[in-house]
Amino acid sequence: MARRSLQEEFRELKGVASDNLLYIKEDLIIPHDMTFHYLIQTKARGKSGPLFHFDVHDDVRVVNDARVEKDESHAGKIVQRVWYERNKHIFPASRWETYDSEKKWEKYTIHGSEVQDGKK
Repeated sequence: MARRSLQEEFRELKGVASDNLLYIKEDLIIPHDMTFHYLIQTKARGKSGPLFHFDVHDDVRVVNDARVEKDESHAGKIVQRVWYERNKHIFPASRWETYDSEKKWEKYTIHGSEVQDGKK
C-alpha cells in the first residue's frame, strides 16, 4: 500500500516488488514479517534506545542531562535489497544488522568510535 502511494514521488519504486525493499530503523533491518504495531506494542529497542517512542517528554529546557538515554529516534530509511547487497561493506550500510527482539544492546557506538553505555 505505502509503495503504491510513493510511486508518484519516487519513480524508481514503480518496478520494485515489496519483497525487494528493506526498511532500516536505527541501523536495524526490520524483517518483513514484523508489524509496526508489534514493534510499538513491545516497546522494541534498538542500538541506542527505543525504535519508536510515543510517550510524553519532559521539557528539555528544564531537564537537560546528557546522561539520560536518548529517546528521540531518526526517520526510517527504505532501500532496495540490491542496493544493500552492493553497498553493505560501505558506511552506513556496514553498520546495519537484522533486528532481533531477543538481542539486548548494553553498549553502542556513535560516530564510529565513541562507546556509550546503553543503560539508563
